[in-house]
Amino acid sequence: MKVEDLKDIDLNRLTRKSYGDDETLDKRVAEILKRVREDGEEGIFQMTEEFDQVNLRQCGLRASKEEIQGAYQVVEEDFLEALRTAKRNILNYHERQKRTSWMEPDSDGSILGQLLLPLKRVGIYVPGGTASYPSSVLMNALPAVVAGVKEIVMVTPPRADGTLLPEVLVAAAEAGVTEIYRVGGAQGIAALAYGTESISPVDKITGPGNIYVTLAKKQVYGTVDIDMLAGPSEILILADESGSPNELAADLLSQAEHDRLASAILVSPSRQLLEQTIVEVERQLEGLPRAEIARASWQTYGAAILVSNLDEGMDLANQIAPEHFELVVKEPYSWLGKVRNVGAVFLGRYSPEPVGDYFAGPNHVLPTGGTARFYSPLNVDMFMKKVSVIGYSEAALKRDAKQIALLARSEGLEAHARAVEVRFK
Repeated sequence: MKVEDLKDIDLNRLTRKSYGDDETLDKRVAEILKRVREDGEEGIFQMTEEFDQVNLRQCGLRASKEEIQGAYQVVEEDFLEALRTAKRNILNYHERQKRTSWMEPDSDGSILGQLLLPLKRVGIYVPGGTASYPSSVLMNALPAVVAGVKEIVMVTPPRADGTLLPEVLVAAAEAGVTEIYRVGGAQGIAALAYGTESISPVDKITGPGNIYVTLAKKQVYGTVDIDMLAGPSEILILADESGSPNELAADLLSQAEHDRLASAILVSPSRQLLEQTIVEVERQLEGLPRAEIARASWQTYGAAILVSNLDEGMDLANQIAPEHFELVVKEPYSWLGKVRNVGAVFLGRYSPEPVGDYFAGPNHVLPTGGTARFYSPLNVDMFMKKVSVIGYSEAALKRDAKQIALLARSEGLEAHARAVEVRFK
């Protein structure tokens, strides 16, 4: 890794917007979805045995109450305390997002308004297997709870022995998940979208997963709603000379360790800071448990970019539209007004990205792959639907009838016009 000047950088490498546009994978995922749609749970059992080497007929598709209660006996008390604190923070933040229905009466007796109604049943996908993501459980389930969703269904892959991770089970119980099923991959998404003998279909699916999960969500969209198409994790840090190479390197690696495809970018007008941070990244890699993954990410999709000033760096950040954006500068709040296209912004050296991943309260399900240009983090509104309310009075319809009919006839829709005029003949 070496410092690159902005004018020489290949931005295509840093602004990947592909979600696995691979015809072979698309077809494979379509086959899995079709198999669940046609064969139901028998298809799920067969594919889980084939892909995960787990016999669901023996361990059961749905997690039992006893299994969940047993998980509480396994997890550490310190973990449970931290989880509950994080839960409170996430709930408090998302409660501020909640909006209410409204009605606006007019002097002519008409009423216009909007009903905000929670979805009835949603599904959340939580990655599993050898990894543990209790934070993903909280971030997906709690906004739904705040919205008023009554049925929250979780699917997650089982471990090799057919069990589910205790931390994930406890997080689900704490977050208000009502059903838990041990099925992952595209077949898990299919079960949520189409339903099976035991699983009723949901209205919306949220949560990150591997490329099979992402492509499955893409293909079932329309049958159900989805939150977003989540790509590999990203971080872009804009730093001035006040930044610490030690801290910056740690922040870059916090995302690089996620995935070989993750992107970790440092932008600065200080060549010295960039060079020192590169050295520090290499030093910290030596002691990192996931060093192989982080090194592959850093070497392929990492970058240390020299810009002429912070304004140029900010323009670059808005162009790349990263998932996570750290502003590690002397006066970070003074730059907040120039932020346009990022998933979440972290202000100053005491706001490292993991604070948002786990604890602060804002959602960590964020737009990736440049979609922060037009998309938002997972939020309470995504678990609600809006219904328009129109209550015209006789006086209001008399007043507007002629113009409504005129507009209808301009579109060649005579019956529309007559549906208004018939009321006054």
